[in-house]
Amino acid sequence: MDLLVSTDWLAAELGAPDLRVLDATGFLPASGRDVRAEYAAAHIPGAARFDIDAISDPESPLPHMLPGEHLFASRVRALGIGDSSRIVVYDNSPLHSAFRAWWMLKTFGARHVAVLDGGFQKWTAEGRPVESGVPEPARGHFTPVRDEAAVANKALVASLVGDPRHQILDARSAARFAGEEAEPRAGLASGHIPGSRNLPQGQLFNPDNRMKRGDDLRAVFEGAGVDLDRPLITTCGSGVTAAVLLFGARLLGKTDVRLYDGSWSEWGADPETPKAKGAA
Repeated sequence: MDLLVSTDWLAAELGAPDLRVLDATGFLPASGRDVRAEYAAAHIPGAARFDIDAISDPESPLPHMLPGEHLFASRVRALGIGDSSRIVVYDNSPLHSAFRAWWMLKTFGARHVAVLDGGFQKWTAEGRPVESGVPEPARGHFTPVRDEAAVANKALVASLVGDPRHQILDARSAARFAGEEAEPRAGLASGHIPGSRNLPQGQLFNPDNRMKRGDDLRAVFEGAGVDLDRPLITTCGSGVTAAVLLFGARLLGKTDVRLYDGSWSEWGADPETPKAKGAA
């Protein structure tokens, strides 16, 4: 499948025996939104709930970090995912959290994964069908193979600070990046990784919530000072919106991109890591 699929495409494919649709909506801790209740009230017909908090490392103090292979396989098999499944993920969140689910699935070896362009927002704006309740899909058989090269840890990021051969790109808002706005999670310093660039993830989308393409998308990256010919690490608050930037770079054909899973939740909590403030 393409990396992005349209609402027209999904509407035509709904009900196909190999298709699995996943609602990966997620919100910031202080949003006040009840994601489980919203999913139960209305979702795309047949969509299972991909919970990035439940499908995470239970031993990590950091939010929704990648789990081990066994836990990931168990969770996605319960969603009806198999090795040959065609998977479409979507969300109904300003965080565009479906892209985190896409990255997780690809990192663990899923072969056919796409994001619904425009998400639930566009689907419902077009008057397409929704259903309520919590479906119970038949268990699938998914074989995980974790791609360690897709993930950057704190030690790697620290080693690349100041290295002109690499780039670090932060998906948080300009105010959070500059250290002018407090972080939504307690106990974190303000600011950003020294030398990193800032590209707020919302800039990658059109007003109808579809992702920009081609020259328009390239211009967004170049406007943030990104050289698409050099390796890139994406980061954010907790590894969610960083996946939006990684996905956008992938749309432009860039494959030498890693996601810093701990992101600012890890970096900003460590008194030993260097931190900067102000615009990039």
